[in-house]
Amino acid sequence: MTTVGSFARQRESADLTTTAGVREALATTGYVASDELATVVRLAIALDRPLLLEGPAGVGKTELAKALAEAGGRRLVRLQCYEGLDDNRALYEWDYARQLLHVQMLRDRTSAELASAPDLAAASAMLANVDFGLYSEAFLAPRPLLDAILSEDPVVLLVDEVDRTEESMEALLLEVLAEKQVTVPEVGTFTARTAPWVVLTSNDTRELSGALKRRCLHLTVDFPTAEIEREIVSSRAPDVEEGVIADVVDLARSLRDLPLRKAPSVSEVIDAARAAMLLGDTASAATRETLYSVLLKYASDTELVRARATAPAAPPAPERTVVPSIASAPPNSTTAAFRGRGGRS
Repeated sequence: MTTVGSFARQRESADLTTTAGVREALATTGYVASDELATVVRLAIALDRPLLLEGPAGVGKTELAKALAEAGGRRLVRLQCYEGLDDNRALYEWDYARQLLHVQMLRDRTSAELASAPDLAAASAMLANVDFGLYSEAFLAPRPLLDAILSEDPVVLLVDEVDRTEESMEALLLEVLAEKQVTVPEVGTFTARTAPWVVLTSNDTRELSGALKRRCLHLTVDFPTAEIEREIVSSRAPDVEEGVIADVVDLARSLRDLPLRKAPSVSEVIDAARAAMLLGDTASAATRETLYSVLLKYASDTELVRARATAPAAPPAPERTVVPSIASAPPNSTTAAFRGRGGRS
């Protein structure tokens, strides 16, 4: 479980009831949101519905949850999904060490109580009627989902890369998303003590179930427009000149048009802009080669880009000779004059 964020109470006054207010609140954290994204965030908060963000890696889905927590003065509780994630890592575990210590503390007292039993069967019956309190909230070790439910302070629950888990984990999430509660069989049902804001992200590695999507507001997040991406880079790298930012953004967008194994993410564009500023010349071939090491993460992608850059330009297609047809020939005035008269006056 990863828990980050702070209780920035001064941010609780941020206006999150309008699209402009959401954009401004996120902008104070350094996150640049489009009007569409800000509108969906506003609706998710107003309707108290989970927000499911789907799209390629590196477009700012996880960063939105972090910025939303900071803007709203909430603690961020993050469940990082991965293949093989089970309920013990997502919901709760029993604190076996504390349970064992509790049993050892009760052992002497239990022995004294059982000394009066006439036989083993009677002693067993006495034990069966005693609740030692081993399975109670005091011995629960909350994991992210239960932590968000039990929290006395408002939180943002981030379920990151939910598409990396099995479908069985999606079923486990339904109770949290729909009823905002968690059921522990040995104890009972815990209902959220505060209303968490829930954000789920998916990189589209597999199709999510309809049951999960029905419980969420859904938005497909793609790479930002050139204008917004320049604004993002300027916000995160204010020391980089605007001309350098424009050149790097254009380079990244041209790379995304290629069939790459992994397209450059926004965070990588920010790193590339800072690198280009240090190198001082974005137009030279040497600088471009260096920026490829920042923007491209696979050797096959680098080879593809270099091959496209060195490939000779395709020769222009030869002009096709147009053979005039009878229909395209100018009409014969004499024939037109006598058409319909049988050739006689």
